[in-house]
Amino acid sequence: MTRRQISTSPILFLITGLFAFMAAPVCANAEPTPEAISAFNAYVKAVESRLAQQHQSRDGFLAPPLTPQNEKRLQQGELIIEPITPVTGSALPGALLHDWRGTAFAPGATIADFERVMKDIGAYPQRFSPQVLQAKLLSQQGDRLQAFMRVRQHHVITVVMDTTYDITFGRLDNQHGYSLSRSTKISEIESPGTATERAVPSGDEQGFLWRQNTYWTFEEGDGGLYMQIESVSLSRSVPNGLNWIVQPFIEKIPRESLEFTLRSTCNALRK
Repeated sequence: MTRRQISTSPILFLITGLFAFMAAPVCANAEPTPEAISAFNAYVKAVESRLAQQHQSRDGFLAPPLTPQNEKRLQQGELIIEPITPVTGSALPGALLHDWRGTAFAPGATIADFERVMKDIGAYPQRFSPQVLQAKLLSQQGDRLQAFMRVRQHHVITVVMDTTYDITFGRLDNQHGYSLSRSTKISEIESPGTATERAVPSGDEQGFLWRQNTYWTFEEGDGGLYMQIESVSLSRSVPNGLNWIVQPFIEKIPRESLEFTLRSTCNALRK
């Protein structure tokens, strides 16, 4: 983002509004409400039911089924990224739900290549830098993994979070596969990398990210691998009166995050 020191700049208004948003936790829920958690869990259940149905058939394994025009766009290196929720950042009681999908094509890649890259958790800081700062595999039983990651998000301000995930890989056949990643813990980190580093107590967190589930669907074809990622997350709601200012960031952040993940994955597969 370009930084301009012009009082009438719309960018300055956006930045000012975003800082007002971040400074307002005392006026908003520092933790998700039980109603928000229940609504998020119900939404996730519906998403996973849809994906389970989708992953049972070769026809329409990717959703929506790719048109010849979209296949050509992907093969030319374009990404297709779109919100799934009817309204970007759908409102829940005291929270926002985000559901985005991104699709990419990796020429020459196979399912085996993809699974090798994604299961190598320890290499994430190299493959997904600068968003992933640390990563390690906590446990593995076949295609079920538990992983820890310290992640960094920078949009005007920098936020560092320690996250743990349960990850499961599965296949329909040798050309069709999928994975499910569900967050089990997300903690905001204060003063990361310093002697005073600490996990912010749950009641004092800003609520940048409360829950995050990631679903990959991948299919071999046309001499490469089509990869689709759907990300469902829960964050704090926008304080009253700031929606018009903060809304552009609500759309910008998940779009850029998916683009970064897909580009980084394609680069890792090429290597």
